[in-house]
Amino acid sequence: MASYNKVILMGNLTRDPELKFLPNGNSVANFGIAMNERYTDRQTGEQKENACFVDVAAWGRQAEIVNEYLTKGSPVFLEGSLKFDTWETEDGSRRSKLSVTAFRIQLIGGRRDGDETGGGYADAQPAAAPTQQDSYQDAPEAPSTPSSTDDDIPF
Repeated sequence: MASYNKVILMGNLTRDPELKFLPNGNSVANFGIAMNERYTDRQTGEQKENACFVDVAAWGRQAEIVNEYLTKGSPVFLEGSLKFDTWETEDGSRRSKLSVTAFRIQLIGGRRDGDETGGGYADAQPAAAPTQQDSYQDAPEAPSTPSSTDDDIPF
């Protein structure tokens, strides 16, 4: 049976990221985000809000970028996959939770220091995989002459 595990979320951090380094040198940043859903109650006509809280883990260089640029309250857009964890507590009861492992994070808004040039991506890449920039590094440059369709573009 085929399966597909991808989530796309946009929300605000509920706490500052916690950056940790594993013994093998890999870094991981754990943080939470909240997404708000606003709706009107059909019976009362009252505006209501429902919040959804999600724990997120970012790995490698992406974790370091999250730790450097995001704080509690920062807006963030991310793509990732769901992860289901189960464990047993000290009293013997079983616990479980869903979390997200982030693959791609887009920073929304300005940087912490007030510079409004934020909005970049932080992509999760395997250590041995070439980045998109590396893939196109040897590609020939496109001609700089305008094409005949430039006048047709409305923006």
